[in-house]
Amino acid sequence: MAVLALVSLVLLGAVPLYFGLRTLSRDPVFDTLDALDVPSWAATKTVDNVSGSRWCLQDCRLRERAVESEQGWKQTVTVYEQALAKDGWRPWKVDRCPEEKVEGSYTCWRRDELTLDLWVRDPTCTPPPVDGEPAPSAPPATAAGKCAGSLVSVKVRNAIDDERTGPTPTTDPSLTGEDPYPTLTDDPLGEPTPSPS
Repeated sequence: MAVLALVSLVLLGAVPLYFGLRTLSRDPVFDTLDALDVPSWAATKTVDNVSGSRWCLQDCRLRERAVESEQGWKQTVTVYEQALAKDGWRPWKVDRCPEEKVEGSYTCWRRDELTLDLWVRDPTCTPPPVDGEPAPSAPPATAAGKCAGSLVSVKVRNAIDDERTGPTPTTDPSLTGEDPYPTLTDDPLGEPTPSPS
């Protein structure tokens, strides 16, 4: 009887607890990005960052991934766009994609309840500052050999939290009605009150 109770406890408690903790510790969006069919040269170094709440309490979750590629940005963007399309992502033509003109290729994608921004560009070749000194404006000739490949930035948001998915508010004065606070004049006392005659 004790063995049966122990087995029941393990099956009903420990196994769901294990899978629940595993689910909470890893974001499924990163698992999807890991499963993208890109060559190994297109994802040599990956750094992930997460902010916000998974359940959209105050801020929805923002997932950011920075990837280094060994090839130039044109070859890299081709393999990433093919991998995204193969995985069910669809190109999303929307205003403010990107917000301002950037170098390289910047495209937006949608799938289910998620939006994805893909920015592929040449790497920044300026070496980091040394001992608090400002970084040189041009890379030294010896660093030019190391400065190859491209950088990939991926941002995934919940569509409900992406300001580009909803209607933009209008500022049409006919829709706001009368201003409850009339415009004040330069005269602090206003118009003189007419006296009774």
